[in-house]
Amino acid sequence: MNDRKTENRIAFREGMRDGIPIALGYFAVSFTLGIAARNAGLNPFQGFLTSILCNASAGEYAGFTVIAADAPYIEMVIVILVANARYLLMSSALSQRISPETKPIHRFIISFDIVDEIFGIAIARPGYLNPFYYYGAMFLAMPCWSVGTALGVLAGNILPMRVVSALSVALYGMFLAIIIPPSKKDKVVACLVVISFISSYIFTKLPYVRDISGGTRTIILTVIIAGLASVLFPVKEVQNEA
Repeated sequence: MNDRKTENRIAFREGMRDGIPIALGYFAVSFTLGIAARNAGLNPFQGFLTSILCNASAGEYAGFTVIAADAPYIEMVIVILVANARYLLMSSALSQRISPETKPIHRFIISFDIVDEIFGIAIARPGYLNPFYYYGAMFLAMPCWSVGTALGVLAGNILPMRVVSALSVALYGMFLAIIIPPSKKDKVVACLVVISFISSYIFTKLPYVRDISGGTRTIILTVIIAGLASVLFPVKEVQNEA
């Protein structure tokens, strides 16, 4: 029993160590996300609560956009579901790295915070994943993400409008940082990104379609482009021989 507790403490400390750079990055990104939350009419507590319950940059930004547009709840549900659909795949992959003896409570806690960065360091661990390693990374990352969002909202209420507008642009820099690296590695991804930009612009000009809310247009384009890409350019599975 003592050996198990010692192993869990070591795993927790290692998770905290590996989670430090993630937490610092989260703080910077969530600050600009807080500006978007402020523009949508949220106060610092609401921004904090949103980030602690939905630790996902793209999903939160989509939600704030829908709130700002005063769109119906169903549209918010669909657009966030589409934006966060990748987490379903990450959860499935991570579940294969957890020991069958792991209690359900640990699986539930881990599933609450499946995010790209923590998933990346967790899936890279050799052997079965110790849940306490994941907890260590969550222990630092989640507060930094939530506090950063709240501070962003607070700063948006204090700073001049010109500065707020400038900080709002920084959030788009985050999305560029997400799409540029994979676009450099894969020409198909690069083409899809360009097609997405062009299609999004065309949808704002076409009759009838332009009258649809921005969130609904995003949902339609995401489903169509991603669906066609998965059919025309499926990702081939590479089997590594032992």
